[in-house]
Amino acid sequence: MRIFAGIVLALAPLWALALEVGERLTPWTLLDQHEQAYSLNEETRVLLIARSMDGARLVEAALKTRPQGYLEARRAVFVADISRMPSLVARLFAIPAMRDYPYRVLLDRDARVASRYPGDPAKVLWLDLEQGRLRAMREFADAGTLVEALEQAAP
Repeated sequence: MRIFAGIVLALAPLWALALEVGERLTPWTLLDQHEQAYSLNEETRVLLIARSMDGARLVEAALKTRPQGYLEARRAVFVADISRMPSLVARLFAIPAMRDYPYRVLLDRDARVASRYPGDPAKVLWLDLEQGRLRAMREFADAGTLVEALEQAAP
């Protein structure tokens, strides 16, 4: 009986992370690579989340030739979970390199935002939002298909 109770307690956090279509996302605020705060709001239509370097590289490949303001025009934001990156490496190398990107990167330094949403860490999670509520979820493992989806999300 204790084993069953232990399994239920161990799995309870996973049930809490389940995100359902129609559910309102809990608001959060993160700093970007320029130390500017951004808060999730009802205007956001697309939330892209990368939980790993592979996911972040995929977003970088998809956006590297796009103009400044490309994501903003689509009311999209990009969250990169950098919690597993050593803070010294992040501070001295990774974040300064991100300052040259033509798009905003919201930095989840403590995995307090990215961990709220389910998905494969090797892929980019796309949350389609309407007035702060989840409409659909998708995952991308290829920069080309991510670009196609972003183009379709054009205003």
